[in-house]
Amino acid sequence: MRWVWLVLGVLLVLSGIVWTLQGLDLLGQSGGMNGQKIWAVIGPITAIVGLLLVRLGLRRPADQ
Repeated sequence: MRWVWLVLGVLLVLSGIVWTLQGLDLLGQSGGMNGQKIWAVIGPITAIVGLLLVRLGLRRPADQ
């Protein structure tokens, strides 16, 4: 089960980074998310949740 948290966390971190860059209009593309400041807020929150899940996935079991 730990690997599920790890994979999900990494995916959330990567998504959060992309969403932040799109919200700040730094990717140089055109589209619905680019330049929308709400994604510059949602992105870091998503990345932080992802980091917490990565930490949960890397944590050692209590019985060791």
